[in-house]
Amino acid sequence: MKIQFSNKNMTVPDRVYSHAEQRINELDHLFRREPEAVVVFSAEDGKHVIELTIFSGTTIFRVVEKTSDMLVSIDAAVSSIRRQLREHRSKLSNNINSDAFEKDADELIFIPEVDRFDEPAYQVVRSKQFEFGPMSVQEAILQMNLIGHSFFAFRNEEKDGAFSVVYRRNDGGYGILVDKT
Repeated sequence: MKIQFSNKNMTVPDRVYSHAEQRINELDHLFRREPEAVVVFSAEDGKHVIELTIFSGTTIFRVVEKTSDMLVSIDAAVSSIRRQLREHRSKLSNNINSDAFEKDADELIFIPEVDRFDEPAYQVVRSKQFEFGPMSVQEAILQMNLIGHSFFAFRNEEKDGAFSVVYRRNDGGYGILVDKT
């Protein structure tokens, strides 16, 4: 598995990188083709935080784990990814294209990112540009759940590629916003 490491405002010892690489490579056999992983180490409120994102074809798996020890955070993140795969394996193979676990460099995926807004209201503090891949509403909901966010933007293949956003409602259901143009 190709793994990319980065740090946010902290120095990480080599043994942590080695442990992370070893544990993340244990997931490699679960994918049809070689996935790519992005690992971000940081510290927040006295806790060690690891953000693990795995890209496999058009599917993204993302977890964030916070514990008092970085090695424990790594183990927890790998366990969470393994649990996601186990829980969604049948849905992934049934509801997503047959090449869902195969890396396709032409497909770009929107990964919503949550930022903390400490500035006054209505001030844009981050701007990103993405190309949105076509998928069904069910695929978008599954992808939103896999990355653990409350919304997901995509091109709705059921509505001729219209820009759409699925979101999690407070009552536990899902909603969708579709561009009329």
